[in-house]
Amino acid sequence: MMPGAAKGLRILVLLTDAYGGHGGIAAYNRDVLGALCADPDVAEVVALPRLAALPLGPLPAKLTFDLAALGGGPRYLSAVVKHLSARGGFDLVYCAHLNLIPVARLAAAIARAPMILAVYGIDAWEPHPRLMVRKTAGSADHVLSISQVTLDRFRGWQSYPDASCSLMPNAIHLEQFGIGPKNADLLAQYGLAGRKVLMTFGRLAGSERYKGFDAVLDAMPELVREMPDIVYVIAGDGSDRERLEQKARDMGMAGHVVFTGMVDEADKAELYRLADVYVMPSQGEGFGFVLLEAMACGVPTIASTADGGREALRNGLLGLLVDPENPIEIIDAVRASFDRPRGIPEGLEYFSFPQFSRRLRTVVHAVIDRARGG
Repeated sequence: MMPGAAKGLRILVLLTDAYGGHGGIAAYNRDVLGALCADPDVAEVVALPRLAALPLGPLPAKLTFDLAALGGGPRYLSAVVKHLSARGGFDLVYCAHLNLIPVARLAAAIARAPMILAVYGIDAWEPHPRLMVRKTAGSADHVLSISQVTLDRFRGWQSYPDASCSLMPNAIHLEQFGIGPKNADLLAQYGLAGRKVLMTFGRLAGSERYKGFDAVLDAMPELVREMPDIVYVIAGDGSDRERLEQKARDMGMAGHVVFTGMVDEADKAELYRLADVYVMPSQGEGFGFVLLEAMACGVPTIASTADGGREALRNGLLGLLVDPENPIEIIDAVRASFDRPRGIPEGLEYFSFPQFSRRLRTVVHAVIDRARGG
């Protein structure tokens, strides 16, 4: 048991999605729930998602994942009230997204419990468009931020002292990845055999053009002149795919750009292993979990100096950093990375799930103890 901790803790988690969800926030939330449920001092975690798709997959012991909260704001609020009215009470309210903080603030007040707010990325960088979110965004007892850049941007419009803030970067489950050969079937499927493969993985959303796909496409003509066998694999899908495909055609790069479409979680490691270099010169990533995944497969990796990507690469310790607005830097980094050997960089263990769990539990117990006057 952690010093000062009381057994039988009950934690209420308000979140957008986790089990049955896709993307970085859902994966992060699954890790949070898994770490909380594995804490021997926790008796139950009640999680209320706004979104979920079936099947959910296996759930941790001690987790109540209540799908009654699905279906819109009124149903969500009703589910929150139902759990707050049940016997037992809660020792902590964990708000897993800034959009949910008005409800989390109300829940914490009713439960007479402290509240932790988690912030991830660009959604927390500027004052929120919703008045109630802006009014309650400064009411958490503690803020967990996925990166320093996100925390700095958030504190630019909400005042929190250093003692009420902690960094909680993504976790990587290293056992799910690892170095391996390129899958022959996938090489044939995407026409990559014998080619130098550059890759970026992410959602192709018109609202998320900050991920850097355009910056890499803009560098491709020069890269092709130097390396005629290079191909850029854009992994993922979304509303911006058609525009990106047309851009590649307009640039005369259609033969050097491959779009994979949606990739199942179970197939991600095999996909990363197709890459010789992973590149993401983004400008709005809160962290950049895909960078950890690529490195965990031994792929030389390039990230941005302009956002949380630099923290995923530990300020250049684990890979190369570039100015996303400087095409020469991108080209030079790609060229240099093709000469780097495969290998999982020393220091990636910093982001391992056991380390994540330890950090999270330390903060959770400290917040609860402080609220109890401990």
